[in-house]
Amino acid sequence: MKILAIIFALLFVTAPASVYDFKLKSIEGKNFSLAKYKGKKILVVNTASKCGFTKQYADLEKLAELYKDKLVVVGFPANNFGGQEPGTDAEIHTFCTDLYKVTFPMSTKVSVKGDDIAPLFKYLTEAENPDFTGEIKWNFEKFLLDENGKLIHRFRSAVTPMDEKITSNL
Repeated sequence: MKILAIIFALLFVTAPASVYDFKLKSIEGKNFSLAKYKGKKILVVNTASKCGFTKQYADLEKLAELYKDKLVVVGFPANNFGGQEPGTDAEIHTFCTDLYKVTFPMSTKVSVKGDDIAPLFKYLTEAENPDFTGEIKWNFEKFLLDENGKLIHRFRSAVTPMDEKITSNL
């Protein structure tokens, strides 16, 4: 009977309705949800410490500070591209705060593509948006969510955080 209940539960698990449904863990090891940012836009970024785009941390921090009343930047370290995020959560946290003075929220290291893709990134890469869907191509791709958690734009790595393509949507 228990097996039948488990099978039934697995068959009828519904997909998350929004980004607010995902349970996440901060880089400091605490549980959090994007729901705490409801009412603000959210910029989700997959990050890496040893990438040509790593300097974007400085502009992400600047963006987060300039628009703090209406935007939250959330970084998600990932080691999916060229081993460019090899560190532990503690090492990544130290790197970001010491070198780039990062104060915006960061998650624990996640996978943003492949068989072990984090559920949030599976959702974001498949969600409808006016730009494009599909697999993340590199570090520092950006997903802009509106005040209700809906994906409204997606930007490739070369679009910098302070680019008008992003700031004009804030």
